[in-house]
Amino acid sequence: MTALPPVDRASLVATRRDIHQHPELGFEETRTATLIVDRLRSFNYQVTPGIGRTGVVALKQKDGRPRCVLLRADMDGLPVDEANAVPYRSKHAGKMHACGHDGHVAIGLEVARRLAPLDLDGSVKFAFQPAEEASNGAQAMIGDGVLDSPTVHAAFGIHLWNDLPVGTIGIMAGPVMASVDQFEIEIHGRGGHAAAPHQTIDPVLIAAHVITGLQTLVSRRRDPMDEVVLSVTEVHAGRAFNVIPARADLRGTVRTFGGRFWDEAPRLVTETAQGIARAFGAEALVHYHRLSSPLINDEQQSALMRDVAARVVGAGNVRSGVRTMGGEDMAYFLERVPGCFAFVGSAPRNGPASPHHSPTFDIDEESLVIAAELLTQTAVQYLNV
Repeated sequence: MTALPPVDRASLVATRRDIHQHPELGFEETRTATLIVDRLRSFNYQVTPGIGRTGVVALKQKDGRPRCVLLRADMDGLPVDEANAVPYRSKHAGKMHACGHDGHVAIGLEVARRLAPLDLDGSVKFAFQPAEEASNGAQAMIGDGVLDSPTVHAAFGIHLWNDLPVGTIGIMAGPVMASVDQFEIEIHGRGGHAAAPHQTIDPVLIAAHVITGLQTLVSRRRDPMDEVVLSVTEVHAGRAFNVIPARADLRGTVRTFGGRFWDEAPRLVTETAQGIARAFGAEALVHYHRLSSPLINDEQQSALMRDVAARVVGAGNVRSGVRTMGGEDMAYFLERVPGCFAFVGSAPRNGPASPHHSPTFDIDEESLVIAAELLTQTAVQYLNV
């Protein structure tokens, strides 16, 4: 069979809504994985669960044809209480698909269904990935050999994107999503009575200076032409209004598209926190973690996917220059094989949608159809070129 089956919109929407009602956090995606395994086996794929702990790999192999393309879909939800009053709202308190991964799974399964009967000139492999939000699910799958047996030669993926209206697709070569670094700072001072601050070394005051000092790394220590975000997102200190605590804790993130600041960030954050703390007679311990590198799209594969997108939504609706300081561990796949990661508009045409990771996040479900068409035709185009 060589004719491409049409997109089954009803099934796409039903699958997405089912998964939306049952969100699972990173490395806990057992129900989702079971649904995926059952569906893929019904399409006659070679299915291997448990890759990267809770990930699922499916393979449609073409003997005698070495070329293999990987299509990736992430599965995990977020620790968010859903505020949407919709029939398919989350049934699990404190858990929600607030970033579109429910749609990604439904899209991946629909692409698998459509490709199953085709006589492709190569192999197609699906990676249903856990724990994208924790930025280590891709590494777990790679460690378990998802890019091997057979060797993957290119990788493609999409993200439903509420910053773009439905009917548009964002594709560009080069860095399109930022690195994800996390830092934790412990400030150890000396506690005491709030009425006698001179007898203490106040870690709360020191934390305030450290926060201000970290902001100057962006305003004064980086090239103003480089894109950098540094955000302190957590501050914890003390429990009583009349007690100066002995310790304060800060946590935050650094985002870049690589380059000199990315290289220097661990040292700059550490030196700034420790230098300020020492000036006040305190001590700062800094823990700096690299969670994900910048996501960089390959020039050739981006051109291929852009041509497909133009056929799907029209050339005038394919947008370049769509980048974000948000991170994606799809970056680890694209570090090892060339590929492209595209943004599929999912906001309603008549107005803005709720942002990603918000309790009111939802999508225009027509985006599911567009994304399924984009990924299906991209796989066919890559293997049959």
